[in-house]
Amino acid sequence: MDALILARMQFAANITFHILFPTISIALAWLLLFFRWRYLRAGEAAAKHAWLGAYRFWTKVFALSFALGVVSGITMSFQFGTNWPGFMERVGNVAGPLLGYEVLTAFFLEAGFLGVMLFGHGRVSERVHLMATFFVALGTTLSAFWILALNSWMQTPAGHEIINGEFHVKSWLEVIFNPSFPYRFTHMLLASALTCAFLMAGLSAWQLLKGGGQSAAPRVLRVALTLAALLIPLQIFVGDEHGLNTLKHQPQKIAAMEGVWETERGAPLLLFAIPDETTRSNRAEIAIPNLASLILTHDAQGEIRGLNEFRGAHPPVLPLFFAFRIMVGVGVLMLATSWIGWWLYRRSGWRPERLPRALLWVLAGMTFSGWVATVAGWYVTEIGRQPFIVYGLLRTADVASTVPAPMIALTLALYVTVYLALIVAYIGVLKYMAEKPDAPDAPEPGAVSALPARGAA
Repeated sequence: MDALILARMQFAANITFHILFPTISIALAWLLLFFRWRYLRAGEAAAKHAWLGAYRFWTKVFALSFALGVVSGITMSFQFGTNWPGFMERVGNVAGPLLGYEVLTAFFLEAGFLGVMLFGHGRVSERVHLMATFFVALGTTLSAFWILALNSWMQTPAGHEIINGEFHVKSWLEVIFNPSFPYRFTHMLLASALTCAFLMAGLSAWQLLKGGGQSAAPRVLRVALTLAALLIPLQIFVGDEHGLNTLKHQPQKIAAMEGVWETERGAPLLLFAIPDETTRSNRAEIAIPNLASLILTHDAQGEIRGLNEFRGAHPPVLPLFFAFRIMVGVGVLMLATSWIGWWLYRRSGWRPERLPRALLWVLAGMTFSGWVATVAGWYVTEIGRQPFIVYGLLRTADVASTVPAPMIALTLALYVTVYLALIVAYIGVLKYMAEKPDAPDAPEPGAVSALPARGAA
């Protein structure tokens, strides 16, 4: 197989594994802050015990996810030097400072306060512990901010000039707040929140099915279903706005997502098809007339530019076409599940023993549905940028290394083997933790601290 394809596959394997864990840790840090706040505000002993139990359990999940995210992020940086040396040579003036800003802001916050958040319970005051949790949450969001600023710039470059083949910054504001950044950043934050919501709902449902688990499960399930039911409609709206932005700046990506070969008005929405780049047509089409134009342009007769306008400069159609439908299909399933689940839970008086066991099994089965939707969405983003690494300006092939294909294939196989083992281990650890009963209460935060503690009555 071609070395360029293998190098792309290797980076795809790495980013696929890596994105699983920041997708959890970004939003989970804020949910931990919420659990910590609810513990402080709770008046009844049972409520305090439940919220503290929720905080403890999900702090372990956060620590595990954070660690795997950091480790997999380091291996990604290696690949810039081994497989893509031309990227930093050509784009380093833009990418280097943005990655440096992440270290100076997000990493320092996380490094400074993560230890207090994880191990300060019972050793510092409640106020200090709450503050540490807040700064860790802020750090995870800042990390996403800088990484997505760089990624969005690669999709919709702005604020730069090219001198002797190298990119130089003219305006950092335009580089950071490039045309697609607000949509991509918001879309990712919501994706993280929804991934966490279904992870929480799924593990809580599993605890309720198996019995003897965490006493916080009913409360966590309520939070998770409420969060999902509220945020999925917002995610659909943001996704629609993101689509309009993509249609304006990356029309060939939209054409590949929708399987549109010829420029046309009133383009149909293809529910299913098998795009064929050889014949430049679709087979086995199942379509709804005019709906693609209506969704993408808000006009049933709106024009969608076809792939044949971009011969030699459009992404691979088949993987992009199906990745987009997987993302949307899983999103619709998440919407239906969250709304039905929230309604049934509310009708039961928020008493989990009255919930249909079938619903709990469905929620348990959808524990990692957020992962599926997020990974599919990132495939749409990254495959859709091809054949460019900086859209319209720098081709991926122009920054690849000369590492022999057999060597890349070997390291790809090793990466995939290790990553699969780590994912299986991660899921196994979550299952083990979910089935463990509550731990005995530890001293309340601030109990051994000289600082004044402020608990809620």
